[in-house]
Order: sequence, then structure tokens, then C-alpha cells
Amino acid sequence: MMGKDMLPLGLVACFLALPAQAMDDMAGSARPGQTMAHDMSGMAMGDMDMSDMADMEMPTTAPPAVQKAPPAPHQVRKKTPHVVYRAVDAPGPVVDIGHHMQAMDMGRWFHGVLDEFEGRYQAGGRSSLRWDGEAWYGGDYNRLWLKSEGTMTKGRVRDGDQELLYSRAISTYFNLQGGLRLDLDSGPTRAWGAVGVEGLALYQFEVQATGYFSDRGVAGRFEGSYDILLTNRLILQPQVELNLYSRADPRRQVGSGLSDIDTGLRLRYEVWRKMAPYVAVTYDSPLTQGRHMARKRGERASEARFTFGIRSWF
Repeated sequence: MMGKDMLPLGLVACFLALPAQAMDDMAGSARPGQTMAHDMSGMAMGDMDMSDMADMEMPTTAPPAVQKAPPAPHQVRKKTPHVVYRAVDAPGPVVDIGHHMQAMDMGRWFHGVLDEFEGRYQAGGRSSLRWDGEAWYGGDYNRLWLKSEGTMTKGRVRDGDQELLYSRAISTYFNLQGGLRLDLDSGPTRAWGAVGVEGLALYQFEVQATGYFSDRGVAGRFEGSYDILLTNRLILQPQVELNLYSRADPRRQVGSGLSDIDTGLRLRYEVWRKMAPYVAVTYDSPLTQGRHMARKRGERASEARFTFGIRSWF
């Protein structure tokens, strides 16, 4: 019975002895040059004379302030950037930016321009009123166009041209257009299919080339203009328009081949950005076969006129 009672006490004594043994092992295993904590009670500090230490000047341990002088101009060098490539920097699949830009083309606007609304006067007393304008609705890539131009002389409308077109951007500066053209004026009505391009050539020349087709043949039109800025508001604009037809149409006074030309030199002043009055010298004339048709009707084949008008947009 005594043995069983003494067993717990023996276990407790063993547990108390383990920390002391571990400390002794650690003290014995200290590396050379490594000082271990020890009892300093045996050192008598009271017998030491500390009076001489009062006059001793202890050095300060605060580090001096470090001042760096700016480098001389010839010592300044640009550091070459060092790019660290990681796995996330590896090139991924090519992204179709154009596709995303088209997806972002969600805005819709309406814009209209009246390029020419002018009266043309000649010394003989013959005058005419001419208009040329267009409007579109859509975004940067897709638009619906309505174009109209014509001339009114002595109460009769001639050269009336109305077009309804759809356009699609094919580059930064050019649109592809297609649709319907109707010749609506005092003459017989004609209907044409239309396809062409319109845009900015060489970053400054506004050009338009359109082909027309119907059961009466094919036709073509070329238009070009260029704005010369004399000042911020004073602008000189040369302009030309040419029309071609594969077949003559006497009822509409249209000859085959190079049918007619309309050109002018306009000087406009932008009183407001949306309104600019102008003065001009214009010239229009039928060509080749159309010239003979005009002479048979007793009309002048070519006319140069003094012109004034207004240009506006909204």
C-alpha cells in the first residue's frame, strides 16, 4: 500500500526535475563566445570607488545627421527602367478592338447641313435659286441619310435630286453608301439605285463619288470641295460637281457622256458657328450633247453668275 501512495509523489518529483535538467543542458551547450546569464551576487559592487567616473565625459551615441549633396549636373543619369515579367503579364488572346468599339456605338444623333441656299444672278436678268442640303440620323458607324438638291428658275424646278441612303463606316475617313435616288422636279420622274463612297481624302478634301443604275442605263456623280481658312471665321471654298450618263434623256434635258458641270468659289464668314453668309462666283454649264440640247431650246450653253447665300447646320 505504501508503494501505491508514493507513486504520485515520485511522478511530481520527476516533472519538477526536468526543467532544471534542461537548463543545465542549455548552459553546457552554449557556443564559444556566447555569454550565458549567471549569478552576479558574488561580485561586491559596494567596494568600488565611483567618484572618478563623475568627471568622465561619456560620448554621445546619437548618429550624426546625414546630408547628401545633390549630384553635379554631369553626374545626373536617367535610370533605365527594369521591367519584371510575371505570369500574369504573358500575352493573352488578341482582342478585336473594332468589335468592342462597334458594340459601344449605342448613341444616336440627328444632324443636318444646308451647304448651299443661294440666289444666282446674271447681268441679263436671268436668276435662279439653288439649294443643296443633307441630314442624317444614327451613330458613328451606321447612319440613315436624306439628301436633296435642285434649282428653281422662273418658277420651274430642274435638276431635282432626292436621295434616301444607308451608310456604313468602312474606315476612319470614309463611308460606304447605298440606297434610292428619285429625280423629282418639273420634268418626268426617274428612279435610280445608288451606291457610292463619301469621306475626307488626304485629311482635307471632302469628296463624294456615287454610281446610279436603272432600266435607262447607268449614271455617275462626283463632288469635291476644300475649305481654305483665311482666318478662324473667314473661309474660302472651291467646289465642283460633275454628272455623267450612259444614255441621253431628252425629256429631262440630259445628254449622254459628261452631261454637265457646276462649280463655284465661295467666300463665307461664320458669324456664328451654325450660320455663315457667303458671296460667290458660280458657273454651270451642260457639256457635249447637253450643250446642243440647250442651244436648240434657245438657252445659253454656259453661265457665270454672281451669287450670294447662306450656309447653316443644326
